[in-house]
Amino acid sequence: MNADQAERPLLPLRPELRGEVPYGAPQLDVPVLLNVNENPYPPSAAITEDIGRSVAQAASSMNRYPDREFLELRGALASYLARESKVSLASEQIWAANGSNEVMLHIMQAFGGPGRTAMSFTPTYSMYAEYARDTHTTWVVGERNDDFSIDVTRAVADIERVQPAIILLTSPNNPTGTALASDVLTAILEAAGRVRVDGSPAVVVVDEAYAEFRRESVPSALELLSEYPALAVTRTMSKAFAAAGLRLGYLAASRDFVDALRIVRLPYHLSAITQAAALAALRHSDELLGQVAQLRAERDRTVQWLRQRKVDGVALRVADSDANFVYFGQFADRHAVWQGLLDRGVLIREVGPDGWLRVSVGTRDEMDAFFSALVEVAGV
Repeated sequence: MNADQAERPLLPLRPELRGEVPYGAPQLDVPVLLNVNENPYPPSAAITEDIGRSVAQAASSMNRYPDREFLELRGALASYLARESKVSLASEQIWAANGSNEVMLHIMQAFGGPGRTAMSFTPTYSMYAEYARDTHTTWVVGERNDDFSIDVTRAVADIERVQPAIILLTSPNNPTGTALASDVLTAILEAAGRVRVDGSPAVVVVDEAYAEFRRESVPSALELLSEYPALAVTRTMSKAFAAAGLRLGYLAASRDFVDALRIVRLPYHLSAITQAAALAALRHSDELLGQVAQLRAERDRTVQWLRQRKVDGVALRVADSDANFVYFGQFADRHAVWQGLLDRGVLIREVGPDGWLRVSVGTRDEMDAFFSALVEVAGV
């Protein structure tokens, strides 16, 4: 601390935020970026031209506030889900915001808060705990099995003991890639229905950010919406849609659930520019999703390759993945492996339990570069 800083009075930061640092995966300029689960294939010139025209048209009335309810976009998202998951939803059952991160924050604002608890099962997405912290919601986690699945008996017991207002599930799970078994989800939904928070059951949120990458035998939680009114399913255009820069996440739920989120959203939270770009992207959904099958195949090749590797005579552990990333370990010094890969121009992610690393699935050339670098660094 320099002299000028020492003379300044401290800011009245909330006590629980002191010592905290902003969330952020490293953003580094290296040849092979495999750390934040992006789609490596950029949109075509035809798509970018359509988005550009749509944005230009929206900009012509930028002096006016955007459509606050954005029902056209919500209808387009419902139409996409009907094609993708064969589930019919009304526009009013869809909500959208600036990434599924903001959707999750809306959920915490609406159903969490002081005196209420949100729970999930670790390891899982690290931002969930921060959403809880930022809304003064108590955060509780249950443990996953050694293979990163959820033990249904233990999960139900945890829910009955904790009595959470919000239960966050992720399928496929981040960072492990593990899909949520249908019987586990149903049991958790039934347990949530027996919870009483101010006389109401718990809400269950299934985060399906990576759903488009799941294997064909894995169902979507969307199929259960009509049966469980306290269930919500979140999706995003950041991953399979190759639109991470768009920042458009969305949710499907009952009308009552969506109406609760409308109470806490900021006025005009979704800009006219974002709405126009998202609608244009959805017009090209088939093309934008055209590389999903190839990325699935590359994921499966990566899992197979890693499972054939050994470190000091011990086979690597590799989690089953239904996402566009692969979780593998265990390394005595994972940071040294991460740094060695970075030194060779390959950026992956240190996340979750010690010893484990996560690699996003890129192009075939990018994955070959990752394989070569890992052999050099870890001797696998």
